[in-house]
Amino acid sequence: MTSLLLVGFAWNLVAQCLQLRRSEGLKGATINRDLRFLAQILKEAERGRYISRSPFDLSKFFFNESRERRSPHIVSWVEEEKILAVARPRIRMLVVLGIETGMRTGEMLRLRWKDIYFLNGMIHVVKSKTASGIPRVSLSERCKMELLRCRNLVGNFSEWVFPNFSSRRHPLQGGRKAWASALKQTGLPFFPIYYLRHTFASRLTAAGVSPLTIAQMLGHSSTQIVPRYAQVLYQNRLDAMKKLESLRNSFLHVESALEDAPPENGIKQ
Repeated sequence: MTSLLLVGFAWNLVAQCLQLRRSEGLKGATINRDLRFLAQILKEAERGRYISRSPFDLSKFFFNESRERRSPHIVSWVEEEKILAVARPRIRMLVVLGIETGMRTGEMLRLRWKDIYFLNGMIHVVKSKTASGIPRVSLSERCKMELLRCRNLVGNFSEWVFPNFSSRRHPLQGGRKAWASALKQTGLPFFPIYYLRHTFASRLTAAGVSPLTIAQMLGHSSTQIVPRYAQVLYQNRLDAMKKLESLRNSFLHVESALEDAPPENGIKQ
């Protein structure tokens, strides 16, 4: 009986904590991290028989983060050219790398020149965010040209592709201000540079690349997360509607032709 009372008390306590965190204006993802940590503690207490049962009901306490997740900005071809026209060299290089390879921002900033194999058209990712991260990234011809251009500008100053000019031993960190400045000059609203990764996945989808291949190129262990990254571009939606209209018109034309055609035996049905 005492154990059941403790479980009920813990249940109410968790609910109150949830309401308090929500009233503070925190996002569902932030609250979920706190709740998962608390759930792990209570689960260990259950295993150690300090409580009879953990009060956590995942479907009741955990928020659906997808409802709050903001739709990422997919950079159009025109927007890309505008950004590249005004961006500083390092931001320009980040934009091309992000759109052409889909690498995470941290992976790009930690790049060393020795990790880039121009002859083989490949980048070796030393450290990725996830265990299933991509150890090798293929380079497009455009990306190779930009990297060579960047190396000619930096020279032998640093081993890093994105050096911190105040310290040769450490790479550049962040670059958010320069990125925000480039977007402001082009008249675009601010969005995280991480969305370039979404742009990469969306363009692969538009090119007809399979979800499995896209997942592998993004460094994901499954294809389940691909829809979050790969959004159908606006132009592709327009093309899809044109194809639908064309299909409808072709069927209408065939049906109209069949109705107007004289019967084979000369007698109209």
